[in-house]
Amino acid sequence: MDLSFVILSWNSKDHLERCLASIEKQLPDQDWQYEIFVVDNGSTDGSAQWLKSQEKQKPSTVKPIYLAHNTGTTYSRNRALKLCEGEYIIVLDSDVELHSETVPILKTVIESEDGVGMVVPKLLYGSGQLQKSTDEFPTLIRKLERLFFLKSIEDREAAAVPVNDNVYVDYAISAFWMFSKRVLDEVGLLDEKIFYAPEDVDYCIRVWKSGFKIVYVPRAVATHYAQEISRGFKLNKAKIEHVKGLIYYFIKHRYFLRKPSLSSFSNTGS
Repeated sequence: MDLSFVILSWNSKDHLERCLASIEKQLPDQDWQYEIFVVDNGSTDGSAQWLKSQEKQKPSTVKPIYLAHNTGTTYSRNRALKLCEGEYIIVLDSDVELHSETVPILKTVIESEDGVGMVVPKLLYGSGQLQKSTDEFPTLIRKLERLFFLKSIEDREAAAVPVNDNVYVDYAISAFWMFSKRVLDEVGLLDEKIFYAPEDVDYCIRVWKSGFKIVYVPRAVATHYAQEISRGFKLNKAKIEHVKGLIYYFIKHRYFLRKPSLSSFSNTGS
């Protein structure tokens, strides 16, 4: 098996249909064997019924996992990660659409650059505006700033994003990750003590601590029709879980105000 996709979906049937169509449009031309795990997190919008029809049509490719209620991002994805057989694993949000050559470009980079364990593409919003999908490891102040003022940060930093050059990044949001099965075997699963976020930051710092590099590849592009359920000032369950996850993350990795540098991790070569 060449590739295993892990797609998390919750009440996003229309997005999910577009996501799977974009995968199936580009991969058959590559003559790769692949499987698509779709974890439905207790959707009530008809997603489960649609997935059952897809599973019936493509039983060797589309492999849904149905959960009774919304279990967050870590437990649900782990259910699929445990089953992946691909040499490379692609974690996607259901509201992501692949562009032409997204996966082939990423696959070439991860296979050709020594020590690279994870590669991530440039993400665009549905409007075509750049999404700030990578960042430095957060400090308490930096994370709170991103939580509430991400739009202004994106506007300010868009001009500094590399156009063609691959660059090492501290972490990337989990809307689109591609990593090797070896990374999963050595780093392990997502931390289920985090319900929703920042599971992406936690996993990426563990990738670096395990001696692998994370590379941002701007030539590979995907569109992320971000639902942004934890952004802004409105208090909701996602926002509460995000704050709880942040506190847990900082305690777990033993810092609050001064982020670790990539050079502090052994065997990174950075």
